Amino acid sequence: MNSHYYGLILAGGRGTRFWPRSRKGSAKQVLNVVGERSLIQATVDRLAPLIPPEQIWILTNQHLRRIILKQLPEIPRAHVLAEPVQRNTAAAIGLAARILDSADSDAVMGVFPSDHVVSQPAVYLQVVEAALNGAAAGNLMVVGIRPRWPETGYGYVEFPAGTEPGTSRLAPVLRFHEKPVLAKAEQYVASGNFYWNSGMFFWRTDVVLKQLGRHLPQTAAILASLPRFGARGFAPALAKAFPLCENISIDYAVLEKATAESPNKVAGIAAPDFGWNDVGSWNAVYELLPRDAAGNVAPPDAVCLDSLNNFVDAHGKVVALLGVKDLIVVDTPDALLVASRTHAQRVGEILKTLESRRREDLL
Repeated sequence: MNSHYYGLILAGGRGTRFWPRSRKGSAKQVLNVVGERSLIQATVDRLAPLIPPEQIWILTNQHLRRIILKQLPEIPRAHVLAEPVQRNTAAAIGLAARILDSADSDAVMGVFPSDHVVSQPAVYLQVVEAALNGAAAGNLMVVGIRPRWPETGYGYVEFPAGTEPGTSRLAPVLRFHEKPVLAKAEQYVASGNFYWNSGMFFWRTDVVLKQLGRHLPQTAAILASLPRFGARGFAPALAKAFPLCENISIDYAVLEKATAESPNKVAGIAAPDFGWNDVGSWNAVYELLPRDAAGNVAPPDAVCLDSLNNFVDAHGKVVALLGVKDLIVVDTPDALLVASRTHAQRVGEILKTLESRRREDLL
């Protein structure tokens, strides 16, 4: 462990594609969709050998702060902050960097999503340690995941030709690419030097604050104007100032621009396989869990007759499937989802319909 290494876990999302279990007050990151521990608990667990809980910070929202505190009593309460409003990752990371830098001028922070799955934590920790060490040397660091298929829902990181996964050596990032159309994604996979952007970033706090000041000066100035964290006036000042920050991701605001600078300070690790999955939908959960001989993921008391490759998440009642295939069935006390597995990415559209109907009780 290094006393100057800190972890920032971003946990403010709503997880709309996990409705009806994911709601404003119980979003995806606090659900135990693939194990006994919730996704955010698992995130803290696997970082603990390298970054202890007292050096973890969490940014979430007002709806989730209470349940996160309950799930993670080992994290200092003051380290679990609720953003007044959502302003994407640039403002969130800038806020955390400002707080850490004021307390530790040598702070190096890793930024981690709260809702991913890693099945090989030992390999993962080797990657995280190498990325933190690269960041301590002054680099803006990213972690690239070798693509397993031509995914159109992820951004890509372009490394130099010939970059191979599985080493801890740093590779310069040539550029970032937005979510591509299928034909372009197929080209990326075939090229061998395009990697999925994992959403994990690493940097010295003074380095990222300098980059924010250069590329996002308005937001940087707003954050710099806040009182010192822990001061009596910090919370009301944050509530007033944070909504004025620009709503933009750190990728677009800083990293894409920094790659065009000379010298290029953006580097990355073409990671070995550590069993990464962003668990982006109920279908992703289906792919992660053990299945019966007919390909079904269902509770032990479910009845599945002539039914293939279905996912059932229901408790307190017996679910019976007859002659169906490739379904998602998720049951809660006040809502039931029945969807085709091929349409799992569209579950968020249900939330938009419910919002238009003003069904706040189901959001």
